[in-house]
Amino acid sequence: MASSVTSSFRISNLKSAFVGETNKLRVSGVSGAQVGFVRKTIECKESRIGKQPISVPSNVTVKLEGQDIQVKGPLGELALTYPREVLVEREESGTIRVRKAVETRRANQMHGLFRTLTDNLVVGVSKGFEKKLQLVGVGYRAMVEGNEVVLNLGFSHPVKMAIPTGLKVKVEENTRITVSGFDKSEVGQFAASIRKWRPPEPYKGKGVKYADEIVRRKEGKAGKKK
Repeated sequence: MASSVTSSFRISNLKSAFVGETNKLRVSGVSGAQVGFVRKTIECKESRIGKQPISVPSNVTVKLEGQDIQVKGPLGELALTYPREVLVEREESGTIRVRKAVETRRANQMHGLFRTLTDNLVVGVSKGFEKKLQLVGVGYRAMVEGNEVVLNLGFSHPVKMAIPTGLKVKVEENTRITVSGFDKSEVGQFAASIRKWRPPEPYKGKGVKYADEIVRRKEGKAGKKK
């Protein structure tokens, strides 16, 4: 920048001034006696979900090693690694508690999240999870052939999807699909992959939808009035 800037400092009142030659502006500084720093402590509320204990059934084995947890039950075995913001411990009563290691906003977020993930491990290996889908449309049907799910969704060819390891798929009445397994994320992901092939459209509701899904319908175009 072509303009030059000169500065003057007065020790008597601890004020500084900056003068620009081109724009002829003068900005006065703040007195040094008025400058101060305020330190605030961040207070994070306890997560309502995170502070709840997790009960462990008698047929489930839990192994803790530092920030790692391994849960084994009649349906399978799952593991999880915790971030440094949270701690996991086993109480004398047998329940599991997830606590915050530090008082930060991220720790408060991780607290509730990893408590839920830990509960999913225990419930998954003991009871399991399932996701149900419904096929709506003329000619839409599904079947299980070996280790594959075969879907007829109005395409020129049937859609074949391999069933991941650890999941079970059951088809009832050719239109109702049930995906079950001990890993909740795997169950949800595979069910979403099936739905993705033909999501329900809003006019007639045709497609693949979750059993408890509500499809918001739209009114079609009205014919020309005579």
